[in-house]
Amino acid sequence: MSKSAPEPVNPSTFAGRISIVASKYNSTYTDALVDSASQTLAKLCPGAKLDVHRVPGAYEIPVVVEKLARDLENEPAAILALGVIIRGSTAHADLIAESITTSLHRTSLDHCIPVIHEVLLVESAEQAKDRTLGDELNRGREAAEAAVDMIQVMSTLS
Repeated sequence: MSKSAPEPVNPSTFAGRISIVASKYNSTYTDALVDSASQTLAKLCPGAKLDVHRVPGAYEIPVVVEKLARDLENEPAAILALGVIIRGSTAHADLIAESITTSLHRTSLDHCIPVIHEVLLVESAEQAKDRTLGDELNRGREAAEAAVDMIQVMSTLS
């Protein structure tokens, strides 16, 4: 696991829509991801219109991401998928994580919309805490920075 994030993203004058789709499950950690991402987006893109959609669990994230990507009237410039899956003693967490990854990737490619995948698969609550509640390694902040960076990249393409 890398603890070095990319270089900080420069603030943007982007004023379009950015969407967050986040799981309610493991709420201590997912709420922290949403809060961190929202605060970072407000700082980096103060003119952006941010909407947050909460779903029951991580498995439900891809269908809402796909629905948002299909909305041609309110199509977001980027979608952040946020959640925390804590691995247990069965393969269930791995199956869910693989399905989510495949679905989010397909939506991103099919609609040419950056989908920032921060549905974390971790071994323990301690790892979840380190990645969501800490300042050094905060995946919510990193997701927001990646979204802004990708919006800037996509705006340069024809």
